[in-house]
Amino acid sequence: MTSMKFPDSLPPSFLRRGLLLGALAVMAPLVHAAPDAQAILAASDAVRNPDKPFGVVVSLLEYRAGQQTDANTLAVYSKADARGGGQYRSLIRFVAPARDANKLMLKNGNELWFFDPASKASIRISPQQRLLGQAANGDVLTVNLARDYQAQLLGEEEITDGERVKRQAHKLGLSATSPDVTYDQIELWVDQATSRPLKARFLAESGRLLKTAYYRKFAPQLGRERPTEVVIIDGLDPKWVTVMRYSDFAWRDVPDAWLQRDYLPRFKPE
Repeated sequence: MTSMKFPDSLPPSFLRRGLLLGALAVMAPLVHAAPDAQAILAASDAVRNPDKPFGVVVSLLEYRAGQQTDANTLAVYSKADARGGGQYRSLIRFVAPARDANKLMLKNGNELWFFDPASKASIRISPQQRLLGQAANGDVLTVNLARDYQAQLLGEEEITDGERVKRQAHKLGLSATSPDVTYDQIELWVDQATSRPLKARFLAESGRLLKTAYYRKFAPQLGRERPTEVVIIDGLDPKWVTVMRYSDFAWRDVPDAWLQRDYLPRFKPE
């Protein structure tokens, strides 16, 4: 049997190819795929949204030039839609001021209804409609952004968060996939280390800035750290500010009957 003979020396081109392949093999584990934008958005949703039916009290405070001009308080009951899709269904009861007490808003699928017990009438409303100050109806609802928006990773940035702390963040561009959402476009900054939402800019279809929001005062609520305050600043007048404060988080049963339009006249606050 003839044995294979190797040359006493290898050609320089062969050596160069070997060194290059060896270097690439060493570097391969160090090369990471770009973060998945939709996964980053979903992780941020999980910070904002409890994963079981819950209740929370939302207090809205409106300020102009540093002076409080209006306020209201809402009780919110939310649960994920058991029919799938990942979106939330919510019932909102107006608690204060007294003139609005026991008025209701219902989000069922992509439909939003307002019920006034004085007239016994329920009317279809828009999530974009202003509720108080810079807060729209859609802002007080539990929303799964990854369900209604397509996310694109725009880059990595260091930003100053709502507590005036520097954070390394993913910057996402969100484009609406449904005409029934509150905003056409959103720019969202998500903390790289914790997946917390830090800042959002809400844009009209034209690209005009409507408002900027900062998510603040993270605290342990229903199993993880969640924002308990959102500061919303008008896109044209930075002295027009609305603060949304969340309190009294609680796991609770939210019966399917509460989330039906026909049930609104029979709903009794606890």
